[in-house]
Amino acid sequence: MNVLSLFDGMSCGQLALQRADIDVENYFACEIDKYAMQIANKNFPNTIQLGDVSEVIVPNIVDQAEIDLLMGGSPCQGFSFAGKQLNFSDPRSKLFFEFIRIMNELKPRYVLLENVRMKKEYEDVITEHMGFPPQLLNSSKVSAQNRWRNYWFGTYINGKYEQIMIPPLEDKGLVLKDILQTDHD
Repeated sequence: MNVLSLFDGMSCGQLALQRADIDVENYFACEIDKYAMQIANKNFPNTIQLGDVSEVIVPNIVDQAEIDLLMGGSPCQGFSFAGKQLNFSDPRSKLFFEFIRIMNELKPRYVLLENVRMKKEYEDVITEHMGFPPQLLNSSKVSAQNRWRNYWFGTYINGKYEQIMIPPLEDKGLVLKDILQTDHD
């Protein structure tokens, strides 16, 4: 599988694919934070770093590999209830449209977009561009944090994207003490 991860951070998407036992042939990443890129490259030295998502030229990627999965979590500051609710007026959150641009140009077999729980009006704009609604899932099932997130997960069929349902998450029962490392361990 060939993957393009936008807003890759320290490549947690690559870690998730590895843990799901999904064989990745090529992993392309768009990230601008040099420290996140250093961690990604240390943990996954074969990562092909592409830099700033707004400067990605799709034919250059296609020349290297056909992308099967496009994934990312576009910046959420404009959508978050904890923020100023600037939605797409926030230049960081406006980067969502780069995800859409690349998705429409590449037409990968699968797409996965993650973002925060947000006002319905913002969610509706994203849904309109993705072509299908999100699934709202709580990270508390699989991590030691209570974080609701929207996931738009779909596949390209007959010229459009259709939703793929994420199966119910198994509650792993994790709490903070399960993930903290102390000197007493």
